[in-house]
Amino acid sequence: MQWLTPLTALYAAAVAVPLLLLLYFLKLKRRQVVVSSTLLWKRAVQDLQVNAPFQRLRRNILLLLQLLALLAILLCLAGPILSLTARAGRRYVILIDRSASMNAMEGGTSRLEEAKKQAKIFVESLRNKTFFSLAASSDQTMVIAFDTHAKVMCNFTSDKPKLDGAIDAITPSDGDSYLAEAVVVAQAFAQSPGVEADFQSAEEPAHLVLFSDGRIGDLDQVVVASDEMVFHCIGQSAENVALTAMQAKRSYENPEQVDVFATVANYGASPVTCDVQLSVNADVRALKSVTIPAKSAENSSEDSVPGKVAVSFTLDQPDAGVVEVRHLHSDPLGSDDAAWAVLPPPKRLSVLLVTDENPVLESALKACSLERLDLMSGSQFDANDRSDFSIEQSYDIIILDNHLPARLPKCRYLVFGPPPAGIDVSVSQQLKNQVMVDWRPRHAVLKYVNLANLFAAKSLRMDLPRDAEVLAEFNESPALALLRRKGSVFLLAGFDVLESNWPFEPSFVLFCYNAIHFLGGQVGRHEQTSLNVGEPIVVEGVTPETEARIDGPYFSDTPVMSSSAGSIHFPGTSRTGVYNLRIPEKPPRLFGVNLLDQNESGIEPRRQIVLAGQAVEAEQQAVSRANMPLWPFLVGLALMLACVEWLVYNLKVKI
Repeated sequence: MQWLTPLTALYAAAVAVPLLLLLYFLKLKRRQVVVSSTLLWKRAVQDLQVNAPFQRLRRNILLLLQLLALLAILLCLAGPILSLTARAGRRYVILIDRSASMNAMEGGTSRLEEAKKQAKIFVESLRNKTFFSLAASSDQTMVIAFDTHAKVMCNFTSDKPKLDGAIDAITPSDGDSYLAEAVVVAQAFAQSPGVEADFQSAEEPAHLVLFSDGRIGDLDQVVVASDEMVFHCIGQSAENVALTAMQAKRSYENPEQVDVFATVANYGASPVTCDVQLSVNADVRALKSVTIPAKSAENSSEDSVPGKVAVSFTLDQPDAGVVEVRHLHSDPLGSDDAAWAVLPPPKRLSVLLVTDENPVLESALKACSLERLDLMSGSQFDANDRSDFSIEQSYDIIILDNHLPARLPKCRYLVFGPPPAGIDVSVSQQLKNQVMVDWRPRHAVLKYVNLANLFAAKSLRMDLPRDAEVLAEFNESPALALLRRKGSVFLLAGFDVLESNWPFEPSFVLFCYNAIHFLGGQVGRHEQTSLNVGEPIVVEGVTPETEARIDGPYFSDTPVMSSSAGSIHFPGTSRTGVYNLRIPEKPPRLFGVNLLDQNESGIEPRRQIVLAGQAVEAEQQAVSRANMPLWPFLVGLALMLACVEWLVYNLKVKI
């Protein structure tokens, strides 16, 4: 048996017991009354003749019963706990999954709340080294919450109220579930600072206690010993309908026409018929009824494949707006019921080409269907008044073809040849006969662009800063790079296209098209985008050190400061919904954050998880209390003794 708060009981006993005994030592105070004779008042006269204020303590059953009741109350204050297990102290790491699938509602509560409840029961069952405890040491426990990233809620401690507070502080998220980082963090904190002569830890490894539904995306990267982890599976339901893909884009031929595409998935065992609703700025514009087939099993996959159906809408929207697609079927998980796309107003780009003469580049740009393409020589560009080139200028993109201006306005730049000064890029030497060795085909600038045959007779060795993004590489130098400086975006090509075979390749026109539309998407005035959960909101071209305000699904009016480089970076997109960024003297900028994750929407719990080849089975039963608190029994005993004392007192009065 252990005592959680023995000192509290000792302090209370030191005050309460002497006070109770003092009541029985004190003599009764008699009331003075004038009588004609004292013959019948012998005992009263005898008491009055005694001058001492105290009397001898007599045997009294009432005193005994009151002392026993007081003892029971004092024992309650000491916090007695009967330990059902006898062992030395251990170290535990509680891992609580707070990803999107843990927000599924079952029985009126979410899986995360159930996981936190079981974790608190586990904490209550830990051993404590108390004043009267014979245990060698107490259990030390750490709490880590994880979704896309791990977050340490509490370091190793045996303070149970502190552990309960750390568990209560875990908030839900709509992110993915990745366990590897949490395990690495747990093992790093659990490593004993003292090591033995053979370089082995002086303490045994901490036991990992995982509370999750098993919907974890990186199980193959988690390495633990066979007896190092205990897995408590949370959740029962597998039924869910989710939006797993959504896109809204304006027609290239008719910019006022918007095409919306969405995919609705059914993870249940039966087909589902439901309505899919399209809204623009919270105004319902269309409704379609769809029947989604049931999930199907695949022998090669651990999980079944959800049934899917594609839904498309077409509408006229001449203005900007927030497009929402939502299915109207009731299911346990709400974060994947809708998806949002922030639609910019129709816009065709205005481009300024600064060149002395480059008919190849001019012809490629004319094929990009621009609203406006102006040509300007290098001397004309340098002679322009720079006040005409503010962030709100008429040109969306400026292309520099082998021209080095002395000063650059804020804009989006496509640079061929030497990079401009003042952007932390230097040229160390000129190279010859460079061939393409690698490029990033998944980047928007190089999508569908094949650079395998690109050859440059002359190029420049560009020395880039750390934050530059290399898109393509020659054998001796970066060929294409993306850089952001002072509110401007620079797409750098470190060679002259006329000194290469690129104009004769089909990829050149496609590159120009991709580059123009990528840089056009960086225009600060109309920057609106759709993000996945966890992707930060990044806005360029803001006045440095400016305080903006942002509203989100579960918060409002949160301040965010722009950096000295004129960019805003807000990482707090852990929940799905529409975020509104308000910058002083600028139009509001909207961002839609969506789940669109097939793994998280598949909420069927996994009773077995395989960690890098090591199978871990879920515990058969939920966490139960390993320690029995005895204070309720002592409270009952105190009440019973109080009733007996009252009964004895009333019987004595009658007698």
